[in-house]
Amino acid sequence: MCEYCGCQSVTAIEELTREHDEVVAMIAEVRTAHAAADVPRMAELARSISTVLEPHTVVEEEGLFPLLTDDFPDHVAALRDEHRRVEAVLGAAAAGVPADGGWPDDLIATLEVLREHILKEQDGVFPAALTTLGGSDWDTVDAVRARVGIRLPA
Repeated sequence: MCEYCGCQSVTAIEELTREHDEVVAMIAEVRTAHAAADVPRMAELARSISTVLEPHTVVEEEGLFPLLTDDFPDHVAALRDEHRRVEAVLGAAAAGVPADGGWPDDLIATLEVLREHILKEQDGVFPAALTTLGGSDWDTVDAVRARVGIRLPA
């Protein structure tokens, strides 16, 4: 995670980054479960990742991204598409272990996309937001966060 631009001093970015950090840690656990062929654990972790990402994605898509779309339309559209891809694969485990035998490998591939997505946000979107957005913009993002909350594991 970068700390050179000062974006961590903005509460909204600090919270989004904490969620990223938690998801990255869970991605490592999924990889370990995959290596052990522990598909039930992979499904459990997919649900945990979904729990963290649900409010996180709302904050980005309803708070942050609309404020950046005029300046970075293609980048924001690509990030939204990646959100949908990740949600679809994680969502396959919502009711338990997916019946699709290819799901574990799909999950690993999708979590690689998610890891790269996180880097794009932390190294690109967050610093850009810091330089582009003003006080009332951050109030908008904070209002979305207040509505959806944070779901980090205890």
